[in-house]
Amino acid sequence: METVGTVVWALWAMLPAYVPNNAAVLAGGGRPIDGGRVWGDSRLLGDGKTWRGTAAGTLAGTALALLLNALSPGVSAAVGYALPTFPLLAGLGLALGAMLGDIGASFLKRRSGRERGAAFPGLDQLDFVVGALACAFVAAPSWFGETFTLPVLVVVLVATPVLHVVTNAVAYLLGLKNEPW
Repeated sequence: METVGTVVWALWAMLPAYVPNNAAVLAGGGRPIDGGRVWGDSRLLGDGKTWRGTAAGTLAGTALALLLNALSPGVSAAVGYALPTFPLLAGLGLALGAMLGDIGASFLKRRSGRERGAAFPGLDQLDFVVGALACAFVAAPSWFGETFTLPVLVVVLVATPVLHVVTNAVAYLLGLKNEPW
């Protein structure tokens, strides 16, 4: 696969993982996952991690994977590059994994003394990627191996932080986020 094709493939493959946290913010609110529990002198996760947001994010990412399957033939023809399709378990793994990765990062932030919304460079940009890839591997190992080759993983790990910073800055400028990270 040539470089442009690898980038197109990688970004398409990660779309079901890129969307869940945004959907969770839109649907957020409700009961916090940690139920207000504390560990030491801080909350386990905080008010930003809710059951409703996690469910909405997981459903949105999974639904997007199914939609991408329907769009893949036409988009592949239009862009001139083959695009991956998603078995249901792969889409679910990417979406749920993205949410779990973000929840894990929240736990680590609380343990390091950071408050909700505080920056944690590196972790903020890749937490959901690690969770998504891990869950997709567990849920659909053969699909994962065929889809996430080493060059594709490199693109994901390089492009995602850039996309994360740019999209968060735009959301901040539009007044959709309280912090630009």
